[in-house]
Amino acid sequence: MSAVIAVIDYGMGNLHSVAKALEHVAPLARVRVTQRATDILEADRVVFPGQGAIGHCMQELARLDLVETVRRAAREKPFLGMCLGPQALMTHSDENGGIAALDVFAGDVHRFPEGLRDAHGLRLKIPHMGWSCVQQIRPHALWAGIEDGARFYFVHSYHLAPADPALVAGETEYGIRFATALARANVFAVQFHPEKSAAAGLQLLANFAAWDPDRTA
Repeated sequence: MSAVIAVIDYGMGNLHSVAKALEHVAPLARVRVTQRATDILEADRVVFPGQGAIGHCMQELARLDLVETVRRAAREKPFLGMCLGPQALMTHSDENGGIAALDVFAGDVHRFPEGLRDAHGLRLKIPHMGWSCVQQIRPHALWAGIEDGARFYFVHSYHLAPADPALVAGETEYGIRFATALARANVFAVQFHPEKSAAAGLQLLANFAAWDPDRTA
């Protein structure tokens, strides 16, 4: 039987592009875009994508009765968070005066400060939108075949601030240096959009589709 990859559908994010990218890199897998808890918990691996506001994300997860389902999937299965996904995995976001998130990873989500400038002194726009380099802070199976410093596509105004620096697997510079990839046990979460990140993004998705956390880092 082919493996099943569940893509969590809570009404936010470019789910079609995510599903098509996974189907491309894992043609033998069954990719299921779903809002059903049973589909998520029965899948072999789970992808948690998204874009937009964290408050809306948490409201929709609650409305669909998926909050505990996502937490359980993040405990039990190979789990990939993308863009808004990793922000939702944190404890708290500063957005809209403060939003309680899923608390899978201890830490906060902060808005980029105003007045950011690049190495040449030029003012940087918020949101951070476009291609930026990701430095691999430590080895991981999902970095296999991806050059350190490879460029990925970002769209975000808030950044991850984990309580434990050991969680950080990748960092990016955008006026400040911030975490762009977090990893622990069976969970890998990235601030960027792998499905929009050309060859490097497809390689990361292919690595995830083949990842066995019990056997590799």
